[in-house]
Amino acid sequence: MSLITYICKRYLVIALTLIITACSTYSPTVNNTPVEPSSAIELEAYSQPGSKVAVFEQVLPEKKENTLAQAPTQKVVITDPPITDLWQRIREGYALSDQNMHKDTQQQLNWFVKHPEYIARVVERARPYLHHIVDQLDQRNMPLEIALLPIVESGFQPFAYSKGRAAGLWQFIPGTGKVYGLKQNWWYDGRRDVVESTRAALDYLQKLHNDFGDWQLALAAYNCGEGAVARAIKKNIKAGKPTDFWSLDLPRETSAYVPKLMAVSHLIQQPDKYNLSLSPIDNSPFLSIVNVGTQIDLALAAELAQISSDELYQLNPGYNRWATMPKGPHTLVVPIEKAAIFEKALQNLPENERVQWNRHKIKSGESLGIIANRYKITIAVLKQANNLKNNRIRAGRHLLIPIASGTIADYSLTANQHLATKQNTPRKGNKKTHIVKAGDTWWDIANAYKVDVHKLTRWNSKAPRDVLQPGQKLVVWTKANSSNLGKKIHPVNYTVRNGDSLWKISQKFSVSVSQVREWNGLSNRTLLQPGQNLTLYVDVTQQSSI
Repeated sequence: MSLITYICKRYLVIALTLIITACSTYSPTVNNTPVEPSSAIELEAYSQPGSKVAVFEQVLPEKKENTLAQAPTQKVVITDPPITDLWQRIREGYALSDQNMHKDTQQQLNWFVKHPEYIARVVERARPYLHHIVDQLDQRNMPLEIALLPIVESGFQPFAYSKGRAAGLWQFIPGTGKVYGLKQNWWYDGRRDVVESTRAALDYLQKLHNDFGDWQLALAAYNCGEGAVARAIKKNIKAGKPTDFWSLDLPRETSAYVPKLMAVSHLIQQPDKYNLSLSPIDNSPFLSIVNVGTQIDLALAAELAQISSDELYQLNPGYNRWATMPKGPHTLVVPIEKAAIFEKALQNLPENERVQWNRHKIKSGESLGIIANRYKITIAVLKQANNLKNNRIRAGRHLLIPIASGTIADYSLTANQHLATKQNTPRKGNKKTHIVKAGDTWWDIANAYKVDVHKLTRWNSKAPRDVLQPGQKLVVWTKANSSNLGKKIHPVNYTVRNGDSLWKISQKFSVSVSQVREWNGLSNRTLLQPGQNLTLYVDVTQQSSI
């Protein structure tokens, strides 16, 4: 082999080796799995009240001029249109199961379908409160059907009052209200406070759900008590029967309670199907909770917030009197668009102008009862305002008396001014003045003028429990308006129980024995019988525990 031939073969081998090596280190841009330009991998999805947002990572095709570079990524945010109607937000939060519609639900639904005017009224009453309730449920991850529960409980009437002494949107009885932190006194009843009662109701329902592990059972227990539901479950377990709500033997009212809520839920879910004209509610906050710091006159607060006194009371129905409580709560609810105005006005308000006070010089012979009666407050409030530990006072000394800054009309929805508004309303007939004598009672005076005793107390800004003082002046209308009811007076149907007496019933509902007799045509010799039905007319604001 010549030297030239050897060299040529040598270089040929080297060239072939280089070519093979290059082939083994270079991979063409061919992927066995096809990449579609629009393919995406969902990295994160989250929702916010009123809108849904999804974040995606999209893999883009490789560029030919940079085939060895890593494929770039691009984040694309896809946003669903925000939910503008609160009803739609509620529908999307449904979590209670009644898809096949139990016959009891259908029966309740039939009633609602036949009474669309009732739903229309309830929707209007719910408008200021509903968004707050839905927000609270969302924060707790609770079924949004529960936002409709006040329709069943109270028809969304914050002043609703039942024969079982339950009050407010969520119908708390006094004892349960106290357990869940709802204050009840002369100044304030937390059971009627929309914000506080909603908090308490959801706390209670969550507790019941933890106990029973089922929302329908929790709702049943909310109505009739944990004990009744627990006993019904135990009975079914012993009999080898199912323990869901529909299988339990519960009180008649409770057996209809959950179906009512499910019926309302179906109605809201498909209003068109049931020919219901459901007016939309804006899915945005309506209320703002403002910390006012200390006690404040409510008419003054309304003026500072640039709203009417009536609107302030409708948003703050927990307050019984003309001012917030001396020891709190120190919060007021106002329309959200007025919150900034209200807060700024509060900052500029001197502390000594929040509540007005009278300085009363004690006269010889005066007692706390006489002074309290004169200023239309209670002895307890008078003692609290003056840090008195007992009822002893001395002539010549002074007492501070909290007074309202506005006229009676400015406090038309407070408990102590509600009857005064009626008293100053022009009526048909003759207006007379009666001077109270020693030994007089409301019943005696009403009989003397042949008027309803309940009207008599209302005309004079009093309640039947108030003690009459000799020399006190009362207004009597001999031809009074035929209506027995004021804005906060509600009829209650009460069923007599074993051990009941007229005195016990009158004390329970803050009315007099004579009133119970008059309302029900009972004589002094009539004996009550268990199961007997009585009609009572009670003032909602007088049912707070003192």
